[in-house]
Amino acid sequence: MEQDFEATRELMPDWQPYAGPSVAADLLITGIGELATMAGASDQPKRGDNLSAVGVLHGAAITIGNGVILDVGAEAAVLARAVIGEQTRVIDAGGRAVIPGLIDCHTHLPFAGSREDEFFLRLQGASYQQILAAGGGILETVRATRAVSAADLTKLMLARMDAMLLMGTTTAEAKSGYGLHTEHELKQLVAIAAAAASHPLELVPTFLGAHAVPDEYRDDRSAYVELLLRDMLPQIANANRAAESAGQPPIAAFCDVFCESGAFTPAEARRILKEGAALGLRPKIHADQLGNGGGAALAAEVSAISADHLEYASAEGLAAMAAMGTMGVLLPGAAFCLRHPQADARRMIELGVPVALATDFNPGSSPISSLLFVIALACIEMHLNPAEALAAATINAAHAIGAAQRIGSVEVGKQADIVILDAPNHRHIAYRPSGPLVHTAVKRGRVVVDARRLTVPERI
Repeated sequence: MEQDFEATRELMPDWQPYAGPSVAADLLITGIGELATMAGASDQPKRGDNLSAVGVLHGAAITIGNGVILDVGAEAAVLARAVIGEQTRVIDAGGRAVIPGLIDCHTHLPFAGSREDEFFLRLQGASYQQILAAGGGILETVRATRAVSAADLTKLMLARMDAMLLMGTTTAEAKSGYGLHTEHELKQLVAIAAAAASHPLELVPTFLGAHAVPDEYRDDRSAYVELLLRDMLPQIANANRAAESAGQPPIAAFCDVFCESGAFTPAEARRILKEGAALGLRPKIHADQLGNGGGAALAAEVSAISADHLEYASAEGLAAMAAMGTMGVLLPGAAFCLRHPQADARRMIELGVPVALATDFNPGSSPISSLLFVIALACIEMHLNPAEALAAATINAAHAIGAAQRIGSVEVGKQADIVILDAPNHRHIAYRPSGPLVHTAVKRGRVVVDARRLTVPERI
């Protein structure tokens, strides 16, 4: 069970009350019924029993200025310290629960088309692998995505990002992988950058050129691997250097590989991930989703920041991940939609694997963009408790994208990404999986959802 804030102070030695400068607040949130801070886990993710220690405060308040959290704590103390200016906005949470902004650390946002026909085939008994082998699945989305422009992809992404923001997601990882050609992979990454620049939802880009072998290389897969190694990765590295010189975010922060039967072998994945790492792209891996292919062990071997899926991961692979500190990103929406067994989350927690949650939002195996729903799924089908699931979708998800020093918890000095739930406590996320739970969302100190409505109809 989750523990009260005071009872978990010894588990969060880094937590300190406010001791910062007197800066006029841009935003003051009062009347908080329950605040789940996630404090004390910015340096290392929550593991084991500590996953439930979400740092609950009752009767709290928060002050925000210049996009960061200035103060957090008991309301009377925060109000006594607050510097209120003429421009300060005060939000009365009215006894509602407050959580950190949700972080969706595994999505496939930039795509065109849809795959409802594939969904119907699966209902009739066709497997994911059979559909892919017949040229459908990922390859169908590749054809649709190649046919549209970067501008069209950006527009599609912006609409999806609106929906995610309304459901409390304030940061999302976004993968390429539906181009499978240098030009079209770069097009997806350009679309991610453009969408991120014109929407409050923050995006972290990942290169997933090794998502599947495209039609044109079906009879010469080794040639496609060489294209990834000798053309795609160097061009992305060049684009990252150009972005850095211009003071812009990288076009891709991570390199991911779908290491699975019918996709890429462990040997191929190892080569691609090591080459990506040499070029500055930190490894991620789609691991052991459809069978035990050694993906979890490979993730530990190449020091991947995360191994994602893990439905069939071996005990040895999970132990290696725990020893390395590799994040296990669990995607219950994919198993739910494919009617596959869920990953054994409880075993991972017992072994010391730090776990995170994400939607795996994509047009085929998980057309789910609500991380709130995924939290509920994790509780109902993976047997996480509500506190564990919330920690997995906030501070641990921040660790899965290398951003936990900046986001994922409500602590002084962190970026002000905050969600006010239309509920008295965080347990309602799992208790009401289809309810409209997000009342207010704050991103970088700016109110972007107010009374369940987007406040930014114009693109920023």
